[in-house]
Amino acid sequence: MAERDYLTIVSGLPRSGTSLTMQMIADGGVPPLIDHVRTADEDNPKGYYEFELVKKTKEDSSWVSSGVGKVVKMVHLLLLDLPLDHCYRVVFTRRHLDEVIKSQDVMLMRKGKAKGETSEKDRERIKTFYRMQIHKVQEHMRAHADHFQFIEIDYNAIIQEPAPHVEQMSTFLDGLDTPKMMAVVDPTLYRNRSSS
Repeated sequence: MAERDYLTIVSGLPRSGTSLTMQMIADGGVPPLIDHVRTADEDNPKGYYEFELVKKTKEDSSWVSSGVGKVVKMVHLLLLDLPLDHCYRVVFTRRHLDEVIKSQDVMLMRKGKAKGETSEKDRERIKTFYRMQIHKVQEHMRAHADHFQFIEIDYNAIIQEPAPHVEQMSTFLDGLDTPKMMAVVDPTLYRNRSSS
């Protein structure tokens, strides 16, 4: 097994395929940093693969040291809070933004936190906002290239043809068990598809 002297991070917008990517990398051989506080449900039948302490990284980043050699999931904006005294390899997941918003709507409606789908006007505003956030985060990583390396993984493409993306992740993370990663992909869990 590869000795990884960096923290592997799966990041992206909420509902962009980060849980799937986490499971792929964990099954591929990188130990996951998770706490099982958030359990599997109808929105993520195979689990969320989350670690609650990442949400407080700005106030307390002491957990980062214990994550070296492991993989952790962080929502995109939290990458800005990581201390620049470690090295990070970030697998940044992308998904069609209409699908991201639709998936978020479904989750919120199921939890009773929303009464209906986001309007077309609001959806366009949200997409613009998300694009700006992603640009900011990726510019931050480029500006601190001594500490951050990152690749982009397309969720929609993984579902259609996982092999090249599995190989890309394996190369980026110094070698993974690619057959086990491939076995994780379950097209039946691809829901909330874009109509476009």
